Amino acid sequence: MELPGRCMIFLALVMSIPRPACSGCENRVCNPRMGNLAVGRPVQTVSQCGSTSPERYCSYKAGSCVLHCEVCDASVTHRAHPPSSMTDSPFKHPPTWWQSAQEVAVETLQLDFEVEFYFTHLIIIFRSPRPAAMAIERSQDFGHTWSALMLYAHNCSEVFNLEDGHRCTQKYSTAWPCSNGEVIYRALSPWDKLDPYSIDARAHLGITNIRMRLLQPQSCQTCQRKLPDAKVPTAHYAIYDLILKGGCLCHGHADQCVPAGDQQISHPPSKHMVHGKCVCRHHTAGDHCERCERLYNDRPWQPANGVSGEAHQCAKCKCNDHAESCHFDESVWLRSGQRSGGVCDCLHNTSGRHCQHCRSGFYRAPERPFTAPDSCRPCMCNHVGSTNCNHDNGDCVCKPGVAGPLCDQCMLGYWGLDEYGCKPCQCAGDCDPYTGDCMIGSESDHNSTAENHLFRTEELFSALSHPDKCVCKQQALGNSKAFCNVKYAYAVKVRVLGAHDKGSHAEVDVKVLKVLWDNSRLRLSRGNRTLYPESWTLRGCTCPVLFPGMEYLVVGHEDVRKGRPMVNMKSIVKPWRPSLSRKVHQLLKTKCSSKT
Repeated sequence: MELPGRCMIFLALVMSIPRPACSGCENRVCNPRMGNLAVGRPVQTVSQCGSTSPERYCSYKAGSCVLHCEVCDASVTHRAHPPSSMTDSPFKHPPTWWQSAQEVAVETLQLDFEVEFYFTHLIIIFRSPRPAAMAIERSQDFGHTWSALMLYAHNCSEVFNLEDGHRCTQKYSTAWPCSNGEVIYRALSPWDKLDPYSIDARAHLGITNIRMRLLQPQSCQTCQRKLPDAKVPTAHYAIYDLILKGGCLCHGHADQCVPAGDQQISHPPSKHMVHGKCVCRHHTAGDHCERCERLYNDRPWQPANGVSGEAHQCAKCKCNDHAESCHFDESVWLRSGQRSGGVCDCLHNTSGRHCQHCRSGFYRAPERPFTAPDSCRPCMCNHVGSTNCNHDNGDCVCKPGVAGPLCDQCMLGYWGLDEYGCKPCQCAGDCDPYTGDCMIGSESDHNSTAENHLFRTEELFSALSHPDKCVCKQQALGNSKAFCNVKYAYAVKVRVLGAHDKGSHAEVDVKVLKVLWDNSRLRLSRGNRTLYPESWTLRGCTCPVLFPGMEYLVVGHEDVRKGRPMVNMKSIVKPWRPSLSRKVHQLLKTKCSSKT
C-alpha cells in the first residue's frame, strides 16, 4: 500500500512546524495557524493526461518492478488525474494524483496567491520517478519578477553549471524510488537563528506566487536493469501531493485570518484552507497588520519580536475624545525623547496636538465638560471688526477704533468700519460713524461767522445777490440709472467761499471739506479749490446755484483739456445733509460699479 508512507511524511511535516510558545495575543507576540497554502487554491499546469482524448499509460507499482497499465480520461471522474488531486487529503484511499500528458518534456506547476503569504517548507511527493532536473521559483510582486529558490539536478555542474550545494542540490534527483520519492525545500534552516517577523525574514519567507518547473523526466533504471526485456513505462510526470507549508503574513500581531477581498476559493471551500487577511490585534490594522489603528499612532508601528516575544503594541493618542484618528510625526517623536509622536486629527472645532484648544473663531464653553463634542462654541464677534475672540470665555477682541460686545460698531470719535478697524474723525468733536462727516452740533462752533468776513462784497456775485435772475434746473440724485450713465469724475463736500466774474467765464472758490469720490486726474484733497461753472449766463449768475457761506454736495466732471474741476447743468449740486454722503457712496461703489 502507498498510503502509510505518504501519511508518515505528512504527519512528520506537521509535527516539525514551529508554533508560538503559547496561544493568545494579550501583551505578547502571536501568529495564526499554519497550513498547506496550496489547499483550496487552483494549481495551474501546462498539461493533464486524457484532456483531449483517453490515454493509455503504464507505470511500476510502488515498491516493486511490476508494470501496471491503465487508461487516463479527464472526462471520466474515476479515471481523471487533475491538478486538484495534488492538494486534496493525503489520507484518501485509494490515493489520488495529478498526471501530465505523455511525452511532455517540460512541465510547469504554478500557484498564484491573492495576497502575500510567508512559507517555511515545500514538499512534492511524486508518483512517477522524480525529474532529473527541476527548479523552484518564487515571486514577491505578483508575478512581475521571479527568482530561483533552489535548483535540483542529478548533476548540478552539467545541467546548471553550478556546484552541488551552491543554490543547487543533487539530493532529490535520483530515479529511485520509482514512486513516492519526495523533493523538499526548506525556506529557513535552522528556524531559530532569525526573528521570523524581521525585514530579513520577510525577504526569505515572503511569497505571492510560486512555480515548480519540471525540466527533465527520467525512467526507473533499477527496474529496467532487472527486467531488460520487459515493456518500458510511458514517459510522464505524476505527483501525489504538493504541500506548501506557511501562513498569512501578520507580523506577529494576529492569531486568526479570514478570506481576503478577492480570494479565489475552491468549490466546495476547504475547511483547512489558509486565508490571507489578518484579524489584527495589538491595535494594528491592514490586511497584514502592517500599520497602527487610526487612533493608535502615538508610537511608530513595529512588527512583533519573535525572539523576545515582545508584542510592540501600537499606543493610543491622547485626543480628549475630539478625534477619530491621529498620525505619527517623527519630529514630534524625536523632540519628546522617543516617548510620544502622535498628532490628533481634531474634530468638534478643536485644535492642538491633543485637541486641547478651540480653533480660531471658537471658545471653550465653561459649563460643558472638556471632552464634550459641543464644548467649543462659535464666537459671535463681527468678523470685520474683530481679530478673534478669547478662547476661554468668548469675549471679542476688537480692532483699533472698534467697540461693542460684538465689535460691530465704531468707538466715539471714529468712523468707517472696515477690515482695518475704524478711522479717527477729522473733527473737533464726533462724526458720522458711516461717512466721517462732522456732526452738526460740533460743526456750529467750527463754522464761525469770522470766516464769512473773509468774503468781500464784490465777490458775493451769484443768485444770492440776484435771486430773481437765476432759475436753474437741478439734477436729481435718486435716479441711479441716470446717475451712473453720466459718468461723473468726482464727488465732494464743499463750503462756498465766493464767486468771481472773469468776463469770459466765472470762478467759484470753495473749501473742499471731504472727498467722497475721485475718478479723475485732479488728485482732489481737503483744502481750498476753484470750481469752473460751464453755464455762465448773461443773466449774471452761475448755474447750478452756489450760495457763498453754504455747504453743498457737488458731483461734476473734469475739464480734461485744461485739467480742472467743472460744474454744469448736468452736475449735481445739493445743499449738504449727512445722508447724502451715504447715498453717493452707495451709488458709486455699489450700483455703478456693478455696471462696469
